[in-house]
Amino acid sequence: MNALTVAPGLLIGTAGVLGAVGVAGWIARRLLVVVTVRGASMLPVFCDGERVLVLRAQSLTAGQVVVIAAPALRERTAAQPRQLGIRGLRTGALDGRRWVIKRVAALPGDQVPPAARSGPAGSGPVPPGRLVLLGDNPAASLDSRQYGYFPAGQVLGRVVRRLPSPPRGIR
Repeated sequence: MNALTVAPGLLIGTAGVLGAVGVAGWIARRLLVVVTVRGASMLPVFCDGERVLVLRAQSLTAGQVVVIAAPALRERTAAQPRQLGIRGLRTGALDGRRWVIKRVAALPGDQVPPAARSGPAGSGPVPPGRLVLLGDNPAASLDSRQYGYFPAGQVLGRVVRRLPSPPRGIR
């Protein structure tokens, strides 16, 4: 009978690959969040029920779409994030907070855009640590026009891509 022998380098190589895959998965779960859009505030770009991938990153530019902690917004505008790999978490909360999806209109030091000047933000430069965020559909959005500045430290991350809809029956 022939004995099966495995080269020690092959075992180490396989373990290294498996370890790297495990580390990559762990990093992805820490850096990426799947968010289901709820409401009409981001129409026509993002529709109710559409899923997006959010990168937990604090480096932002004007025009990017972000997910940020909600300032006591009504249910109809809240986004529902869930961390990758945790199936069935559909509560609309992550880390015990509610979230909204909005577009960055101005960063610290930028001038408040005309669309937000009539609200609490007023005019002038955006203060340090603050953002002006607007929904793409003003008629259905509660944003800096109503709430003024959003704290930059409350950003979960920026939307990096749309995700395909899950197969029927899987949520």
